[in-house]
Amino acid sequence: MQTVRVHVPYDHTHTRRIGLWLFFISEGFLFLALISSRYYLFGLSRPEELNQALGLLITTILLLSSLTAYRAETSILHGDQGMFLRNTLATILLGSLFLVGVALEWAEAFRFFPPHTRFGTIFFTLTGMHGFHVLSGVVLLVFLYFHGRRGRFGVTNTWPVEGVIKYWHFVDVVWVFIYPTLYLVSS
Repeated sequence: MQTVRVHVPYDHTHTRRIGLWLFFISEGFLFLALISSRYYLFGLSRPEELNQALGLLITTILLLSSLTAYRAETSILHGDQGMFLRNTLATILLGSLFLVGVALEWAEAFRFFPPHTRFGTIFFTLTGMHGFHVLSGVVLLVFLYFHGRRGRFGVTNTWPVEGVIKYWHFVDVVWVFIYPTLYLVSS
């Protein structure tokens, strides 16, 4: 009896997911080190000059962007190209609005605790590193949007969308830890 070999192409999605999660773990350690240095240097104290209202506003904007990102991913999984594009664009706009809010926060923070002060160093490093990740996410979302307009994603090709949206959710989750660390913790 002769065995017939059928070549089945290997699906790299599982390997890509593992790689993405390993990346998240390494980035998580980076943010953990930055957050823990804030507590090491300042304990539970924080400057009163932090703009609580702006901090809450940009947090709300970023959390809303997580909802639109989720809706974009769900839409492409169900083959709804129009909803995918609208929600991806909404996520881009909300992410950009978050970055504008961080820039406003920085302009205000320079007056009260400039980068050369101890709290300024922690504040600008944490928000700057996170802002860089948000900017990277916005660039990736723009990539998704333009390739999505060309019809390159669909029910059979969802990995690029899934990877970028998972990255976006990671960035949002990191902010959920940064926000209370900088704005809420107080003795």
